[in-house]
Amino acid sequence: MFSDLMSAAAAPQRATAPLEARLSARGKFLFERDRKFFVKGITYGAFRPDSEGREYHNQDQIHRDFSMMAEAGANVVRIPHTMPPPHLLDIAQRCNLRVMVGLSAEQYAGYLVDRKGAPDIEENIRRKVRACADHPALLCYSLGNEISPSLARWLGPRKIEAYLRRLYRAVKQEDPNSLVTYVNYPTTEYLHLPFLDLVCFNVYLEDSGRLAAYQARLHNLAGDRPLIMSELGLDALRNGDHRQAAVLEEQIRVSFEQGCAGVIVFSWTDEWFRGGSSVSDWAFGLTDAQRRPKPAYYAVQRAFKTLPSTLPGAAPKISVIVCTYNGARTIAETLHHLERLHYPDYEVIVVDDGSTDATAEIAARFNVRLIRTPNRGLSAARNTGMQASAGEILAYIDDDAYPDPDWLSRLAVQFQRTDHAAIGGPNIAPPKDPAVAQCVARAPGGPSHVLLTDGTAEHIPGCNFAIRKSCLAEIGGFDPAFRVAADDVDLCWRLHARGWTIGFDPAAVVWHHRRASVTAYWKQQRAYGHAEALLEKKWPQKFNEANHISWSGRVYTAGLHLPPGRRNVIYYGLWGQAPFQSLYGRAESFWSYLPAMPEWHLVNFSLLILSLSGLFWWPMLAFAPLLLFSLALPAIRTYANLGNARFPAGVSYSARPPLRLRLLTLWLTVLQPLARFQGRFAGGLAPWRTRGLTWRVLPRRKHLAFWTETWVDPAHRLARMEAGLQELGLAVHRGGPFDPWDLEVRGGILGAARVLMAAEDHGSGTQYVRLRIQPRFSWPVLFLTAAGFLLTALAVIDGKVIFAAALGAVSFVPILRWLQEAGCAMNGAETAARQQAEQNK
Repeated sequence: MFSDLMSAAAAPQRATAPLEARLSARGKFLFERDRKFFVKGITYGAFRPDSEGREYHNQDQIHRDFSMMAEAGANVVRIPHTMPPPHLLDIAQRCNLRVMVGLSAEQYAGYLVDRKGAPDIEENIRRKVRACADHPALLCYSLGNEISPSLARWLGPRKIEAYLRRLYRAVKQEDPNSLVTYVNYPTTEYLHLPFLDLVCFNVYLEDSGRLAAYQARLHNLAGDRPLIMSELGLDALRNGDHRQAAVLEEQIRVSFEQGCAGVIVFSWTDEWFRGGSSVSDWAFGLTDAQRRPKPAYYAVQRAFKTLPSTLPGAAPKISVIVCTYNGARTIAETLHHLERLHYPDYEVIVVDDGSTDATAEIAARFNVRLIRTPNRGLSAARNTGMQASAGEILAYIDDDAYPDPDWLSRLAVQFQRTDHAAIGGPNIAPPKDPAVAQCVARAPGGPSHVLLTDGTAEHIPGCNFAIRKSCLAEIGGFDPAFRVAADDVDLCWRLHARGWTIGFDPAAVVWHHRRASVTAYWKQQRAYGHAEALLEKKWPQKFNEANHISWSGRVYTAGLHLPPGRRNVIYYGLWGQAPFQSLYGRAESFWSYLPAMPEWHLVNFSLLILSLSGLFWWPMLAFAPLLLFSLALPAIRTYANLGNARFPAGVSYSARPPLRLRLLTLWLTVLQPLARFQGRFAGGLAPWRTRGLTWRVLPRRKHLAFWTETWVDPAHRLARMEAGLQELGLAVHRGGPFDPWDLEVRGGILGAARVLMAAEDHGSGTQYVRLRIQPRFSWPVLFLTAAGFLLTALAVIDGKVIFAAALGAVSFVPILRWLQEAGCAMNGAETAARQQAEQNK
């Protein structure tokens, strides 16, 4: 076998197709024109240099090595430490291999501490890029490889990030159409590098379960970018040749199953040279130092030639359901791509929900089952599709979206491996969409998934939503009350209420067009606001004191990557020695989110009124600077973070988007809360709305008690009281593990009541139940009222009696509002408590 390989390597040139155009990164994958390109690579070097310092000097050996790599199914060779000479790239091209070129930024990182004698690092990088910028064998540039964790800790992550960003921009200026990455590893995982075109990590985990779990985490760090395992491997010297082969084959299989865009095996040969001497105490190579293939070579060959294989063994029948209303502009594209899915057993059902344009005529030209109904709304259309379906899995996609060719295969595999009731994936704006749509994709309010863990979701958007038909039928389908939006949120919450789970596959990609005009974006956000109002009526317990959804998981937004904030911490381990050093985010407070909420504009309006009152009493002009700050704060925060927004190459090739795109995205960010506020207000979800019963009692502490001859577990009794409060239309939240109360009943944005229960057992199944109900004190109310009274007093002293009277009257508003809301909550809690007592007589 070895002689056959060597004979093949010595042949002049095997017949292969020439390398196509440069690769591009689109969503979670690399593409060669319109064909997916999965990286199957092997690292090469470092080797002992010759007398002239040339590491890659033996061209015959390079050709033999590259030919053997190609025979093993590799299509990429990674040069991690030394700039490859032109003849290496030429040989790679002849062997149909692409080259990942390392620019060695890690070798210069020390000069960030001590600049004495520092070279011109940026010029060095530019010179290296110019040397191979136009070569057809180029895959991408790697800025560096594994900057020392101790150096990163010394400098701090911000300096390392700024250093790599500066080099990224230098590379893009020299070679604008290139792909640029940095090879990171778990020890500096916390580095925030959203500007990179693709994400590469060196990960050495032998256990396939741990590797899969960590790759799921890396996918969420990568966001909408390809993830490549830039080094996987095992030392055969300590683990044995056959163990190395088995682990490598399993690592490659797991990586592709997890949706990685590629893997690179470390390393080609046991011959290795680092630090001025040969390294002989390890054996990571696929071949030994004499280039004789080890068992690992053949294991990698099997994996590379058979993977990735996304089709499940026994493919379940899937019904793809497209619900449309006046979707003539985009539905042809959707159906065109649905006809080209790589899946053996599926049907496409189009439900035309009373369209008045040419939607039905366009759909009829495709091989689909077309169902036409009167206009009844999105949820009803989704249910119609379910009732007509023949598949055991239902996959919903919007009429302005189109799937990745492997979309159904990815979903089917996940359904076979897990017991999730539903599974979703990313929805990404197509890179060829116009500039306005790209800005909309990076503005707030778009369809986003919410993850509880790296692989389980609290919510998945309806544009990329697959569910077991049996589960959907069991919960009664979609709620027809949601005609335009929020049907997916409602359904996810109902699935969780049944105790089922929702999965997330980062490689089950759908390309989803965003709104292409500011007007369309405004209408969409207004409709979302109205849908939120419907949600709040059905699920008041899911909303916080400001009447906004309180997610348990993390919301993953597309496009705009926010840098780590002050509330995030890095786990370094003792003396910075932890092998996995991650960034841990602390929960942000309500006040930190307030500037991005619709209610912030009410704050601005209040400050405007206070500032204008300075026309009657000049000290009130002091509120004018606060008004300016309040108006500018959301814009400043957004604009500062827009430098991290990544736009497709056709829109912007630089690391920093052009000013016009930044300003447009900023304008959309300002408009979005206003549109949501208008929709929420139209739906009855006003900030000043009180919940539940009318205000009949003053908010003061109350104690209730009752005797019962029927023993009931206290937790069950509290759950019944919670259900009773929800029936009264009140928002109820359970106390956490550190709270000295059991239930919090909210009467509005300012006022709430808290309930504490104690149950005494008296034998023979009897209980004496005590309930304490007390209002929750509101510090903002106290502050606003005190500030108003202070200003009133100052106005009186200054002789502005009429103005002081008006100001004093206004100062009573917060405390009166608190009394009303807390009173409503107290009344509701007391009513539910008395219902409990009546039920147990």
